[in-house]
Amino acid sequence: MPALTADIRLIVGLGNPGADYVDTRHNAGFWMIDLLAGDRGASFRLDKRYNAELGKLSAHGRDVHLQKPLAYMNRSGQAVAALARYFKIEPEKVLVMHDELDLPPGTNRIKQGGGHGGHNGLRDVINHLGSRDFFCVRIGIGHPGDSKEVTNYVLRKPSAADRDAIESANLDTLAVMPLVLEGRIDKAMQALHT
Repeated sequence: MPALTADIRLIVGLGNPGADYVDTRHNAGFWMIDLLAGDRGASFRLDKRYNAELGKLSAHGRDVHLQKPLAYMNRSGQAVAALARYFKIEPEKVLVMHDELDLPPGTNRIKQGGGHGGHNGLRDVINHLGSRDFFCVRIGIGHPGDSKEVTNYVLRKPSAADRDAIESANLDTLAVMPLVLEGRIDKAMQALHT
């Protein structure tokens, strides 16, 4: 089986804008990209053209764009696709960080492709990019156990124990980001998933 490699040029954190949502489970993608930016000495600035906060880091002599779309989650794909088009970044060079109901808090996974699994932010990114070939960091937030409770669940703060578990998994993910930025996705997955 060939090694899974990628030349990541755009990293997107998904979340909802505004103070009401900062600490909610649905903003786990924002938490992760903020952690990465802080670790790399990158900062975000508002860019109204893309309705997003944008940043940039340097890895192996090339720029990697950072983006936090400021539309609500279910409309975040437009900003992602606009930035990708402007910088001519193909979907397989995009990494999206998002909350994941199907993983427990404390478990993060990297994957490429696949469906949106009912995640409205991913659904919109797929629709606007016209592709499922981008990579994801799936940040486990757990499931409320009842599908009718999902909306309320993702828009509430996690318990202190769950937040600690999510932050711990995000630190583990941060530790493999150098491998991701080197393009050695398979090695990053192996390190994170074991």
